[in-house]
Amino acid sequence: MKRLAILGSTGSIGQSTLSIVEQFPERYSVAALAAGRNVDEAFAQVSRWRPKIVSLATEELADAFARKLSNAGITGVEVVHGTEGTVACATLKEVDFVVSAIVGVAGLEATHAAILAGKPVGLANKECMVAAGEILTAAARERNVPILPIDSEHNAVHQCLRVGTAAEVKQIWLTASGGPFRQTPIADFAHITPEQALKHPTWAMGQRMTIDSSPMLNKGLEVIEACRLFDLPPSQIRVTIHPQSTVHSLVESVDGSILAQISVTDMRLPILYALA
Repeated sequence: MKRLAILGSTGSIGQSTLSIVEQFPERYSVAALAAGRNVDEAFAQVSRWRPKIVSLATEELADAFARKLSNAGITGVEVVHGTEGTVACATLKEVDFVVSAIVGVAGLEATHAAILAGKPVGLANKECMVAAGEILTAAARERNVPILPIDSEHNAVHQCLRVGTAAEVKQIWLTASGGPFRQTPIADFAHITPEQALKHPTWAMGQRMTIDSSPMLNKGLEVIEACRLFDLPPSQIRVTIHPQSTVHSLVESVDGSILAQISVTDMRLPILYALA
């Protein structure tokens, strides 16, 4: 039984992770949840999974949440808050694996703390790797702790790289759907609405990820993330447009052969790969 800490449990990746726990109860359980500000969803998750600890964004939310648990007769769940609370979730002794899915750099300190505590990390938060990738990877190497990418493109590269050695890699290719505005004239970009930007053509993701993906900003971050994760220079990272999003990434070898990872567009696949 692998006991999980899910940082960002109420977001898209967090909820997908819990759906996997639901599907494989003999393999995974929930030890800690960091839920942020979505109190209603957090309450439903705690009621269902009964973790040892749950973290909310602020002290006020945590106090109100603790009262809500007490009124519902739910006991044995420690309620904490803020960055310190998220770190407590990530470093809980009982935790075997940490899913880092808090949006932005807010989850950086907890992710670093998890690695320092010797916890394997499934990383869905590319901002942590962009902002402090060298620090995280150095700490992981020192403690022999894996950082397993949950981002679909980097997860695909990770799978392909298992076939050979690092010396055999000529370059890696990250694929991009091109987003909803791939064929939109530049002159029309000033009139794009948030509602249009949230309609991704191939992926169902959280709002922040969808917005970043629409203008391809997200792909720039992914190039940086790939350099840090796989210890490659930018010259060995390529991006190619693939509107169908069937091929998630490719690895080209020095002999000219190319390996592709192909799957449906469902984030539960890379999450389960990291967990398993």
